[in-house]
Amino acid sequence: MVVEKIYGEVCVTCNEQGYLTDLNQWTKDIGLEIAKEEGIEMTDKHWEVIDYLRDQCKKQVPLSIRKIGKSGVVSIKEFYQLFPKGPLKISSRIAGIPKPVSCI
Repeated sequence: MVVEKIYGEVCVTCNEQGYLTDLNQWTKDIGLEIAKEEGIEMTDKHWEVIDYLRDQCKKQVPLSIRKIGKSGVVSIKEFYQLFPKGPLKISSRIAGIPKPVSCI
């Protein structure tokens, strides 16, 4: 099921879990709005992770917490500190990419 959501003045399409269905609709402003919904105040380190996730998604590289921990961008511990309530799910949603298959 596809749902339309409005972030700021932009209408985007999401699936029933709130993940964007069209990667091209994502902007940094939309990412900020999603982060606010998740209760996350974005820092440069958050954006570094988001940029990494988007880059990996464009390359069609499957994502996992372990892979992100080995990326050199953040350690697994830091990843959990940045996105405490489910780091891969939340960061993927903020990044405007599909929910990784490794997430339940």
